[in-house]
Amino acid sequence: MTTTIEPHGICDARFASVRDVVAENFVKRSDVGAAVCVYVEGKAVVDLWGGYADAARARPWAQNTICSVASTTKGMTALCAHMLAERGLLDLDAPVARFWPEFGQKGKAHLPVRWLLGHRAGLPGVRRDMAVDTLFDWNAYTTALAETDPWWEPGTRHGYHARTYGYLVGEVIRRVSGKTVGQFLQAEVAGPLDADVYIGVPASEDARAAEILAAPRPTLGGPTRMELLAENPTSMAGRAFFNPPSPPSVINTRAWRAAEIPSSNGHTTARALARIYGALANGGALGGIRLLSATTIDAAIVEQSCGVDAILEFPSRFGLGFMLPLAEHFREGGLGLQPFGPNPRAFGHWGTGGSVGFADLDGDIGFGYVMNQHQSGTPGNPDLRWPSLVEAVYDSLGLS
Repeated sequence: MTTTIEPHGICDARFASVRDVVAENFVKRSDVGAAVCVYVEGKAVVDLWGGYADAARARPWAQNTICSVASTTKGMTALCAHMLAERGLLDLDAPVARFWPEFGQKGKAHLPVRWLLGHRAGLPGVRRDMAVDTLFDWNAYTTALAETDPWWEPGTRHGYHARTYGYLVGEVIRRVSGKTVGQFLQAEVAGPLDADVYIGVPASEDARAAEILAAPRPTLGGPTRMELLAENPTSMAGRAFFNPPSPPSVINTRAWRAAEIPSSNGHTTARALARIYGALANGGALGGIRLLSATTIDAAIVEQSCGVDAILEFPSRFGLGFMLPLAEHFREGGLGLQPFGPNPRAFGHWGTGGSVGFADLDGDIGFGYVMNQHQSGTPGNPDLRWPSLVEAVYDSLGLS
């Protein structure tokens, strides 16, 4: 017997259909605990949450529940890099080796920073076997990347740097700013903007972290993409996702929350994502706090990569660290990966399992959705939770 879950929070009357979709996601689309927030023209018009923060359904999802958001983290890392670039501290066209000299070996001496952000560096994975604990050892991981030969000639193609993106861009940020990505994010974004987002969660915040629930295996079709890659873990794509190996259960451990993995383990709320992207959509500022200039934002979303992705094996499109929309993904039954709305100047990042944050410059919209029940989101079994929410937002605004 299905029990209706009533969402808590605020919802402008114009966006009543968004509240309805939140409730539907619990009943029809298997959400356990989730939150969605929408900013329009610098103001929160939707801020809803509901369900449960744990598998036992004993701990209600609260207003301040934080959630591990997988690759949605990449957008926050990109933001930090662009803040440094705007301040004149980081030249995106300069060789990575100017800031990180050790990186210049193995034919990478002239590889520019922008190719890290655009997934064009040819470093989606480390070639040699890495121990399990390397995932939490920053120096070991970045050293291994510096020593790795590119899998393709840098700049000639693109492929999703699923894990390595965070260490590559993160090490440049660390070398330039003297702060880790997590430290920079707290000092320059989270604190000033009052946005509840972490890359590296203090132990004091553990009690409000949601328990992440593994995605059930699709009931239809053959092996999933991840299952096929696991059969050949030494392939390029296998190395991208499984080197070092990490069991799914690690995501609910203190070690995972404490680590800084700027591609994969950000912890945040939907409100924080919508607030940050709402600032970017609102000319780069919110409440008197400026993150970026409009000029820098425009440069950040110039297309760097588009077409069939060498790792994902389906089309992807990237600016400088941000995903850009693909028209074919904004439809019922599509891949459910990048429907950032119908407007062309939208950008952000989704995360494996279902989370997303994005900005729409044309609509002055910031959007965030987080949840603890992962779904696989395969082409034959698309995850329609946040695509349905996005559709409801644009319908409410008459922009669909």
